[in-house]
Amino acid sequence: MFDEKDMILEARHVTRRFPAAGGRSLLACNDVNLKMYKGKTLGLVGESGCGKSTFMRFLVSLDTPSEGEILYRGKDITKLKGEELRQNRQNIQMVFQDPFGSFNPKMKVRDIICEPLLNFGRISPSEKDTVAKQFLTMVDLPEDFADRYPHNMSGGQRQRVAIARAIALEPEIIVMDEATCALDVSVQKTIIELIVGLQKEKNITIGFIAHDLGLIQSFAHQIAVMYLGNIVEVLPGDQIDKCAKHPYTQALMGAIFDLNMDFSKKIESIESEAPSPLDVPPGCPFQDRCDHCSEKCRKDHPKLIELEPGHQVACHMFA
Repeated sequence: MFDEKDMILEARHVTRRFPAAGGRSLLACNDVNLKMYKGKTLGLVGESGCGKSTFMRFLVSLDTPSEGEILYRGKDITKLKGEELRQNRQNIQMVFQDPFGSFNPKMKVRDIICEPLLNFGRISPSEKDTVAKQFLTMVDLPEDFADRYPHNMSGGQRQRVAIARAIALEPEIIVMDEATCALDVSVQKTIIELIVGLQKEKNITIGFIAHDLGLIQSFAHQIAVMYLGNIVEVLPGDQIDKCAKHPYTQALMGAIFDLNMDFSKKIESIESEAPSPLDVPPGCPFQDRCDHCSEKCRKDHPKLIELEPGHQVACHMFA
């Protein structure tokens, strides 16, 4: 589906364990293997607590995995330190779920947007006004917003400023952690349109964390489904409603309105709760919520296998 020569980032066997009480450990990410391609969007979906944000934090060096490596342009970024790590931050930027929480409330929009550029010596202080207005125009905000403070804007406007700050350093990759979930549906649509437009214009690679399959399938080129720290399915974004195979992916789809807007479709929820990440059963992590669970599922952990180019699934039904 994707040309391997366009791959710019690859996660190999990434695992993250957090120490817990009683000498136990919490397995947040378990042997995660994913690839990101130039100018494409990778959507990472799953329930809260499945490890999505933990994995994406590795990409922007806000945390490091316990095992595995993350290769950006062939270099393992989990091993970077000091000035080399600082310089690499220019290549991978992040837009947080709560833009207000990621801003200094005492800084004007002009300073928020230009701070990364000043930190890396890309501009001089005298250029702030001109540069800030250029980026505000780029994210469809009036130039006079440069003089505003974060509390003087709506949630959608603040998220546009966050996007402007993220693209200021011209990164190759932008990570978006639930960047639209706190916004009204109508505002979500305009923000997604803005993101897609900027991606096409600047050929940016995007990692987008979301709960909403209906939203993510509308613009993601590839979708990875995560459950209790495990990638259970990877497939093309425009084929999720037709080709999804894993019982968990199908359950997620059953819990939302039909992706083709067929409102006669009954919405079905998963009645049971996911087990604690401190007490994941041996074998398939989805076994206690799956109607197709067999004895093999309770003993052996399924591995991702390729069903066809661009489509992988971790389920014993397809092994």
